Amino acid sequence: MTDVVSRLRRAPLAQGAAEERHRLTASTGLVALGLDALARCAYGPESIVLALAVAGSAGIGFTVPVTLVIVGLLAVLVVCYRQVINLYPDGGGTYTVARDNLGRRAGLVAAASLVVDYVLNVAVSVAAGVAALTSAFPTLLPYTVELCLAVMLLVAAVNMRGVVAGGRLFALPALVFVGSMAVLIVVGLVRGGPLAPLPASDVVVTPQTVGVLLILAAFANGCAALTGVEAIANATPSFRAPRRVRARRAEAGLGLVLGTLLIGLGVLVQLFDAGPVEGRSLLSLLAEGSVGTGVFYVVVQLSTVVLLGLAANTSYGGLPVLAARLAADGALPHVFGLRGDRQVYRASIVVLSVLAGALLLVSGGQVAVLVPLFAIGVFVGFALCQAGMLRHWWVLRGPRWQSRAALNVLGAVLTGAAALLLAVEKFSAGAWLIVVVIPVLVLVFSGVRTAYTRIGEVLEVDERPQRPRPVASVVVVPVVGISRLAEESLSAALSMGDRVVAVHVVLSGENDDRAAADLLQQRWAEWRPDVTLVLLEAVDEQGRPSRVLGPAIVSYLRTLAEPGTERVLLLIGEVQPDHWWQRVLFNRRGAVVGRYAERHSQAVVCRLRFRLLPRPKTSPVPQTRGERGLVLPRS
Repeated sequence: MTDVVSRLRRAPLAQGAAEERHRLTASTGLVALGLDALARCAYGPESIVLALAVAGSAGIGFTVPVTLVIVGLLAVLVVCYRQVINLYPDGGGTYTVARDNLGRRAGLVAAASLVVDYVLNVAVSVAAGVAALTSAFPTLLPYTVELCLAVMLLVAAVNMRGVVAGGRLFALPALVFVGSMAVLIVVGLVRGGPLAPLPASDVVVTPQTVGVLLILAAFANGCAALTGVEAIANATPSFRAPRRVRARRAEAGLGLVLGTLLIGLGVLVQLFDAGPVEGRSLLSLLAEGSVGTGVFYVVVQLSTVVLLGLAANTSYGGLPVLAARLAADGALPHVFGLRGDRQVYRASIVVLSVLAGALLLVSGGQVAVLVPLFAIGVFVGFALCQAGMLRHWWVLRGPRWQSRAALNVLGAVLTGAAALLLAVEKFSAGAWLIVVVIPVLVLVFSGVRTAYTRIGEVLEVDERPQRPRPVASVVVVPVVGISRLAEESLSAALSMGDRVVAVHVVLSGENDDRAAADLLQQRWAEWRPDVTLVLLEAVDEQGRPSRVLGPAIVSYLRTLAEPGTERVLLLIGEVQPDHWWQRVLFNRRGAVVGRYAERHSQAVVCRLRFRLLPRPKTSPVPQTRGERGLVLPRS
């Protein structure tokens, strides 16, 4: 007995330990939730150079200052999100901060912006990875869409095994990418210039001075490198205990690695005077100038291809937790809050894959079509998060609240300006769609919440309902003829209600059906099922002769009891086929009648599914309640 008790005590601990195995550590969390941000090194610096290159070498000379400003914003965001992790360890990140400090509407705007960003991140990351692959192997170009869908399904399948599985599986590609970037940067800095002259830039240089507008455009373009730094704070519940500590370490590690790589690549751009070349990525040019075109160059290119394709994993780690928080708040269907084994939110993974797959199909897997839509949503979320944290410190005060609030003011101004710049600059290129989609998503969230509120009021959730009490009930059973299905249906009805009535609908104007009804009356009297049989004339809603069963049955249900005095149940017996192909053998009129009764009456509709199994050898003989095999005249 003592052993049994001790095992029962250990069971919850063992279950908790099993759940913890499927959660993230600081290192696996950095990989599983940071691939998106790390992959930005592949085209973040290139976005800056594309904006500055129109001013020639003078413009390229501002690459490092612009990069330093972006890295400074990155530092602000990392510090802010470490605060968010500490204050809101239950997840939701930006959404939770905006909801608690700025109001429900602001929270839904933040959530909508993040949902848009997560979906676009999957599409952009997969398309960018496949684009790099088809650039290396042009024969694969006709299969761009198929390759995009295959890569996306691979990442989704891995995440169905749990977020930890993704972190472990993708750790090696991430390590190879970061390691190759570090070697590339160090070798290039030691050389102090390119190994060989790089191809000349093919961007048309406009004679102009480097002005504020050009710098702002480069800053806006380069801010795309910061997308993904919020994912760790959004998914804090996915970490092992102590969650705050591990998530804060992962956030700091991500900021350190990403900031170092961005600065290093920015310095190389200026040292090598590298400009945009059609058909070549800026990263490939830097790799060629630093280490040549040998084996290491191939490693850099292949690791970039793999990491770009796997960067979609960040969305699969962040969106499910965000959707679970929205579901808990009633802004999304509750199915998004259901977790399976391995701590997987399967509904979110499926919906994310469907939406991203649709984007890839519509865009043809072309990065140029998707990129203008990217980054706007996440910067709206950044700005709301910073504003929410500012209000948090302003209300609670506490030690050193002024310095923390000042940091959030800086972050709110910079991220808000970046969101505005991105929206204005990319508006005609497709950003208008995001400006439309975010409000639509907010309306959807609000509609779901309103529906749940109404349902909760009817169900009296969080209130004390009346005490349970017995209520008299009458069960109505539609019958077509005397069979085992009728026997099983009536037997179930007799155990459910105080009185049971069988009904048979006679099709108007059909002599054969009337003859069959007369025969049914005769056989019913001989069968003596202890249940009253009522024959109904088939009529429509206006009382005219009809061949539809539903209106006649519903009209009869309304005559049975006054509301509040007797509960009316409609029990419909149906045959459950053994095989899928047998469904075509049944007319499914019972389902049609049930749906009609649900819409047009207050009766409780029950469906009894009868399986095609042999009758048991020893069947209990029911006790009769008296001679009640009465057949009432047609009503």
